Amino acid sequence: MAVAWWRRAGWELSAVAASVRRALTTSGPERDLAVQSLKAAGAAILAWALVGWWWQAPMALMAPWTAVVLVQSTVYRSLRAGVQQLVVIGVGTVLAAGAAALTGNTMAAMALALPLTVLLGNYPRFGDQGIYAPTTAVFVLAYSSFSGTAVFHRLFEALVGAVIGIGVNALILPPVHLRDVRDSLDRLGRDSAALLRDMAQDVENGYARASAEQWYERAWRLAGPLQGLHDARMWTDESHRFNPGRRLRRAPEAPPRDWDSHWYQVTDHLESVTGMLVDTAGDWRRLAAPPEHVLGCLPELFRATADVCEADRAAITSSRPDGDARGRAMERAWESHRRLKAQMLDHHHDQDHEIATAVGGLVAQTQQLLYVLDAGRDLGAGRDAAHPA
Repeated sequence: MAVAWWRRAGWELSAVAASVRRALTTSGPERDLAVQSLKAAGAAILAWALVGWWWQAPMALMAPWTAVVLVQSTVYRSLRAGVQQLVVIGVGTVLAAGAAALTGNTMAAMALALPLTVLLGNYPRFGDQGIYAPTTAVFVLAYSSFSGTAVFHRLFEALVGAVIGIGVNALILPPVHLRDVRDSLDRLGRDSAALLRDMAQDVENGYARASAEQWYERAWRLAGPLQGLHDARMWTDESHRFNPGRRLRRAPEAPPRDWDSHWYQVTDHLESVTGMLVDTAGDWRRLAAPPEHVLGCLPELFRATADVCEADRAAITSSRPDGDARGRAMERAWESHRRLKAQMLDHHHDQDHEIATAVGGLVAQTQQLLYVLDAGRDLGAGRDAAHPA
């Protein structure tokens, strides 16, 4: 038991050390988190220095407490959380002071104020800031700071902390979430290309139903990066709202939204293609297994399609994407597809309807995938078009 605990502790320390190393050496989520954490700490120190050390305010705790939680992941979120927090702190303070004045007893005032402030804190409009309504009421009643002057000081110092927290977040390296969009698009291109290459190799070596089911599961799991892309777009849009960083420093624009639609369609057709291959494999297949000479057309088709996905992946980050290489890959893909279609016509003429149906399904599904990829030829600047003959 002790050995397992030490092993887990060692893994955790190694993970922390790796995160620290990445934060110091490369741009990424670790460095973003470190910057936001230091900004929050700096905002709290500044608020305390102003309100507690210089002004010697009686409720100085409120300023750093408010400042540290308002260094949010976006400037817009800082503003919204600041308004929410000031409202709930104000209402919590007033309710606690009113309960104390009404009952004249701290215990009775808590029994009266806390149910109301907890209910208020759970109001969805206040989000994560709702918890500050009951905690403020507890502070007010525990320290008997419910006179008119004390209420004014509490609200004023919370306001000062909010201004400092929002100001630090907005003016010192204001967060803009562009990297997440690029990372999600990059992952979609990388995983799609890797899947297609593995499919090509397995078909060439003679695949079993278990392999086809793994392809289908990997295609289905591409929904994860797609959801990540959707969330990243939302964060990017929000991080641009009320963000002076867009004017104070030049930042690269996020890739066009046309890329999102492109990869949604690519991954959808990849799922259809792999599902068709599952249906034609194994003893419990739903469709007839395609002959070997038909399957022989697929490896080159999948490899060429993987090259197109890699070219699309590179075009997202490259200022001069290699349109010629993409065009040649599309030509290879369409040539392989023409050979596959010829096999379908041969089986149709031979009246081998079960095999013709299976081959026809493969032809239809791969053709839809190629049409989507061919339509995306203009997403990267400078690409040459590659049309099917």
